Amino acid sequence: MRISIASDHAGFEQKQRLVDYLAAEGHDVADRGPDSDARVDYPDYAALVARDVARGDAEAGVLVCGTGIGMAVAANKVRGIRAVNVVSTQFAALAREHNDANVVTLSGRFVELEENERILDAFLSTGFGGGRHAGRVEKIMQLEDN
Repeated sequence: MRISIASDHAGFEQKQRLVDYLAAEGHDVADRGPDSDARVDYPDYAALVARDVARGDAEAGVLVCGTGIGMAVAANKVRGIRAVNVVSTQFAALAREHNDANVVTLSGRFVELEENERILDAFLSTGFGGGRHAGRVEKIMQLEDN
C-alpha cells in the first residue's frame, strides 16, 4: 500500500520510527516531513498528507503530532478526507469499517510507539464495511458542499 506520512515536531521521533516500521511491513512510504524535530506548524504537514490522499497519490495517510487532534482537524479541511484521531486498535478498525477513514492521526506524546504500530496495523488491514455504513459516509461527504 502507498502511504503518505508526516508529523510536527512533537511527533517527529515516532514518525521516523513509523516510516521504518511501515517500510519493513512492505508498504511504499512517502515521508512528507519534517526532516528534524525543530518547531513547525502542524497544519502545513497535515495538508501535504491530506492532499496526497485526496489526489490518489497515496491510499492512506498517517499524521503524528503531540495528541493527533490538531492534525485531524487540519486534515479534515481537505475535500475528500476522513481523518480520525485514534488511540486504540479497536477505534482504528471501527474508523475504517464504519467511516471509511482514509487518514489516521496518532499521538506521539501520549501513546507508546508499539501501540501506534498496532493501531496502524489495524487501520491498514481493515476494509470498509459498506452496507448500512455507505449511506452514512455519503452523507458525511455531502457536508463538504454546505
